Amino acid sequence: MKFLALPLFCAAWAFAILPNENLSQGKMAYVDGNDSSAYLTDGSLTNWKYKESKNVALHIGEGPSKVFVSWELYSFGGIDWADFASACPHTKTLLTDFAILTSANSTTGFDGDWDTAYVVTQNQVLARGVAVDFEGKSWIRLVSDDNAGQFLEVEVFDISNGQNDTWFFMGTSISAMGIKQQDSDTTKTTAMLIHEQFPDFTPAMLRGGVSCINTTDIVNHLPEYLEAVGNVNFWAIEMGTNDGWGGGTWNLSTYVQNLQTIIDAAKAYGISVVLARTLATDSSKAGWQLAPEFLAAEDSLIQVNGLYQGPDFYAFFKEHPEYLASDGVHPNGETGGGAAMHRLWAEAIAPIYADTTSAIYSHRKRASSASPSLVKVIVNGGSVEIRTPKGNSVQNFDAKGRIAH
Repeated sequence: MKFLALPLFCAAWAFAILPNENLSQGKMAYVDGNDSSAYLTDGSLTNWKYKESKNVALHIGEGPSKVFVSWELYSFGGIDWADFASACPHTKTLLTDFAILTSANSTTGFDGDWDTAYVVTQNQVLARGVAVDFEGKSWIRLVSDDNAGQFLEVEVFDISNGQNDTWFFMGTSISAMGIKQQDSDTTKTTAMLIHEQFPDFTPAMLRGGVSCINTTDIVNHLPEYLEAVGNVNFWAIEMGTNDGWGGGTWNLSTYVQNLQTIIDAAKAYGISVVLARTLATDSSKAGWQLAPEFLAAEDSLIQVNGLYQGPDFYAFFKEHPEYLASDGVHPNGETGGGAAMHRLWAEAIAPIYADTTSAIYSHRKRASSASPSLVKVIVNGGSVEIRTPKGNSVQNFDAKGRIAH
């Protein structure tokens, strides 16, 4: 498969992405010391194949000095990453407190000597990852003394040379439903599609969609986002549907200010942001369509902040409403809406892997967040004006996101 032409990149950093080899793919997971499963390491995120356990171990083998351990949980039919949406709060049973252990001499994932490599407390999310020292070790084990985790997937990546091929997909229920394999057991994830075209790369991919969430909710929970995924190198963001619900522009200024706050927080943690254009509805079913000013504002934020251009969900779903569900808003699993989202994300980020001088952080360095670059939004006819506090810098963008001269 060959992806589409390169999208616009404006980022200023110039370092190549480094491969993080997936060490766990296809390895047997040892569950509770007496059960084994290949479900947890097959790369699939379909909900039916989870394993409920307080004790999951993987035999990785010796070699790496440091690994990135990530996990995806399932929770009694829930698809949301966290309970952060004020409009429709959810109650979930999560794996809240557990430890990540390492061993050099275990033979079963249960026997042998184990060292505590990382402790997770008060976990609130269904997917995250942590860096663990692995020098001289060969086994990884996730163990809880309290509640059991419903594990969908456990992955271990070699980050001995750095962990910049790590991704968090922040989004609404559109991502909660679309960035999972709801279409079929063989639906390929964004990470799988990237690996197909660039075999040296196996991205660590964490899903983060939350039903009903808007950017105000995210800003209110930024400390929780940063605590859980502030160590991930890329935030791939799909937002706007809930902020622009109904098709008006009454919330546009708040939306842009919130996105800028999210962008500033990400940059302060050394995170590169990839921003998608908000999905188009099927207005014949939903009864409304996203206001074009939202698209112009998103494109202008990419320009002003030097972000990566993500997929154009608006153009694709406007042209292909058959991929939307009966509500006209969410991707339809039966017709391949989720698979399309994975493909569109893969097409958008492929240039990062294709260009060995592509602009990303080679080392994670915190930037100063003392002076956030707040912006002012002025809607004027069919254009959106973005004003930044840097001198008298002003740029105008038309409703298609183009710079208006």
